[in-house]
Amino acid sequence: MADERKPWHTAITQIEPNRVAVRGYDIAELMGNLSFGGAAYLIIRGELPSSSLAKLMDAVLVSSIDHGATPPSVLAARTAASTGASLSASVAAGIMSINRHHGGAIEECARQLSRIAERRAENGGDLDRAAKAVLDEMRASGQRMSGFGHRIHTADPRTARLFDLARDAGVFGKHCEAAMAVERTFKSTGKPLPINVDGAIGAILADVGFPPQAMNGVFMIARSAGLVAHVVEEQSREKPMRRIDPEHHTYDGPSPRSMSQRKP
Repeated sequence: MADERKPWHTAITQIEPNRVAVRGYDIAELMGNLSFGGAAYLIIRGELPSSSLAKLMDAVLVSSIDHGATPPSVLAARTAASTGASLSASVAAGIMSINRHHGGAIEECARQLSRIAERRAENGGDLDRAAKAVLDEMRASGQRMSGFGHRIHTADPRTARLFDLARDAGVFGKHCEAAMAVERTFKSTGKPLPINVDGAIGAILADVGFPPQAMNGVFMIARSAGLVAHVVEEQSREKPMRRIDPEHHTYDGPSPRSMSQRKP
């Protein structure tokens, strides 16, 4: 009888004796020649980014590497670590807490900005009018715009830098423009809600062609490094099984310093 099992296919990585090829590129050639942000772009999108786009992807990952001890993912990871859980289990606990209301704004914002861009095409190119129309519809149906406003920042310090790098890379497109229009619309109502880092990342990833279902994954890739740091610190500095108060903590790390001080 013929073997009825049909092979399944993957177009991501090919493994052969003494060779690893990611999207067709020899991994040994990529090593030392492609940054991690560029490699993340390659493995998700399937093609090498330009050097400026790779730099932008690096910045996206750096922008979300950590945001202090209070986000749900950090609290989940530290709580698990406090019980004596392994590094992998603790980081996994943090990753599993990244969902719709924490980290999930990136994908949702990108989809909402796409609606605005589509409405712009329908109404003759008036972007601000398109943004207002979509926001009015969302408000009427009880929806909220993702990627805007922040519980701490009145002007997210990461947003402007990411948009500058997007312009440098030549990918500041219709989604980034729509995000700016939404910000203007909120400001015109007297209740300004600035674009936060999630909104900026959602707009940028949409403009470079990332599939929406992969966008929150970019945040997870970035935040994993920060979670590792928090888990290691929790298990090396704190007592086991402690009750973690997210507000009752102080920073005792290095004082402000500059990249210009780095040794060659």
